[in-house]
Amino acid sequence: MSQALRKVVFPVAGLGTRFLPASKVVAKEMLPVLDKPLIQYAVDEAVEAGADTLVFVTNRYKHAIADYFDTAFELEHKLERAGKRDLLAAVRGVLPAHVRCVFVTQAEALGLGHAVLCAKPVIGDEPFGVILPDDLIWNRGKGALRQMAEFAAAENAAAIAVEEVPRSDTHKYGIVDAAAIDQRAGVIRHVVEKPKPEEAPSNLAIVGRYVLPGRIFGLLEQTRPGAGGEIQLTDGIAALLAEQKVYAYRFEGTRFDCGSKPGLVKATLHFALQDPALAQVVREVVAGEG
Repeated sequence: MSQALRKVVFPVAGLGTRFLPASKVVAKEMLPVLDKPLIQYAVDEAVEAGADTLVFVTNRYKHAIADYFDTAFELEHKLERAGKRDLLAAVRGVLPAHVRCVFVTQAEALGLGHAVLCAKPVIGDEPFGVILPDDLIWNRGKGALRQMAEFAAAENAAAIAVEEVPRSDTHKYGIVDAAAIDQRAGVIRHVVEKPKPEEAPSNLAIVGRYVLPGRIFGLLEQTRPGAGGEIQLTDGIAALLAEQKVYAYRFEGTRFDCGSKPGLVKATLHFALQDPALAQVVREVVAGEG
């Protein structure tokens, strides 16, 4: 795990039913937070962490993400002819030239663990990151994945992002039992998928960032379907605990659960308030003056 992080997996095959009817035709990862889709924030975070290979695990119906990262020749030509250099730069800047995208199809929705396993042919045996684009994490300094990648490399271990949640919400998350977190990290002793509040070992919830060794693929191949009849990534991580240290990592930053309507609204308002041109508009609307 001391190897630098070069590859990041994005499980994006989900249907986004909480955003129907819009998500019938718009992939939920393409929902905008101001002028950028959710997937752009996730990709920017991965690139900042050092990734040069982005692996999108998608389904056969979702083409919007591939189209977004492809070259739009006609659009670029029109912008160039119109002299709209700023917009042209924005369109061309969605992906640095040294970064490649690889698209892998998840034929059947069999869970997050299965989605990650689909990336095995691209990842191989090296350590890799996983970003769930629904979780938009903002920080003024280093991004969450970069924080975790640097920590994992220094400790020669895996790292899982965690955040405290209300105990009443433990049934929505993978929950860890970890040694006392010293500053930002603690060794995980046990992990369970979506426990009832009265059965949860803690209120430390796994959120959408992981730094994992290639060994996780072999463990996922041996994992039987668990909660919801799906192959759970948490079950693969539970097996990994028997072989090596896995840390719960409390990242520096603010997480917005953009897989939900309230989270998407909060993220939009947050980023609007960071923009001097929009901050006053938000304040006027919130004050009832807009």
